[in-house]
Amino acid sequence: MERLKVKIVNRSAYPLPEYSTGLSAGMDIRANISDALTISPGERALVPTGLFIELPEGFEAQIRPRSGLACNHGITMLNSPGTVDADYRGEVEVLLINLSGEDFIINNGDRIGQMIISRHETVEWVATDKISPSKRGTGGFGHTGKA
Repeated sequence: MERLKVKIVNRSAYPLPEYSTGLSAGMDIRANISDALTISPGERALVPTGLFIELPEGFEAQIRPRSGLACNHGITMLNSPGTVDADYRGEVEVLLINLSGEDFIINNGDRIGQMIISRHETVEWVATDKISPSKRGTGGFGHTGKA
C-alpha cells in the first residue's frame, strides 16, 4: 500500500511522530518545552510540539487526546479533535486541560496527544426548501434510549 507523503519540519529534539503498532491510526506527538509545565486542576495549557506540517489539499490532521492520560490522570483536550487545516503553516500545538483534582506535570518529550491524518471533502451547498425523509427522522440526542 502506498503511503501518503506529508512534508514536516521537526524543531524538537525527538523523532518524527510514529505509529506505536502496525495497525495504529494515530501517531504520538510530544511536548517541546524548555521547562516542565504544571497544569493545575481546571486549568488549560497550549503545549507546543516543535512540529510544522504541510498537508496536501483535501487532508487534515486531527489532534486527539491520549487515552492513557485521560484515564489515568484526567488530562484531555478541550477542542477534541483539534483540526490542523491543509493551509496552516504554524506550529502544531495541543490544548490540554486538567480535569483531575491534582496538579499534573508535563515534561519536555512527554507524549501529549496523537495525530491522525484524514481525507475530507469540500462541499458545495445546494439550497432547497425540502429534504427527503428518513427512518430516523428528527430523532436527536438520546432518541434511541440508554442501550
